[in-house]
Amino acid sequence: MAEQAQFLELARQLSAVGAVKRDLGRILPPDCPAGSAAVLTLLGRHGAMRMSRLAELLAVDMSVTSRHVTHVADRGWIERSPDPADKRSRILRLTPAGARQLEELSLRTSRLLAERLSDWTDDDVGQLIRLMTRLRTSFGDCRSGLPRQGAPVVEETTRTPAHT
Repeated sequence: MAEQAQFLELARQLSAVGAVKRDLGRILPPDCPAGSAAVLTLLGRHGAMRMSRLAELLAVDMSVTSRHVTHVADRGWIERSPDPADKRSRILRLTPAGARQLEELSLRTSRLLAERLSDWTDDDVGQLIRLMTRLRTSFGDCRSGLPRQGAPVVEETTRTPAHT
């Protein structure tokens, strides 16, 4: 078990991750704020789903999720279809335009990370990914699973109060 001083330093380092998230947020296109990017990312990663599942994955209230969904639907990036199992519910899925937008977000994110981590080895990056995944799993984060095969990966950035 780590010592108290290590946990205090870990807490300090985790707080500092906010600066990384802010930089990632700055590269988003003006018409695709962090909440919208998170919706696209989660649909790309997990596939079609109900809004209730999306709210769970976003870890935000249904009203916040509804605003994010309306924003991306208004831009034609997702479609909302009746759920065959429950006509009162809607199934959300990416449209081809949404997949293109998600690909653009993935490219922007990858470029920024490649630039900022240019002095890191592949092993360093792999170790960070493994440890962050393990940390999220330890906290019971339902989003910590691996993405679907072939789905572009964009880190969710809606966890800051300003974007939720």
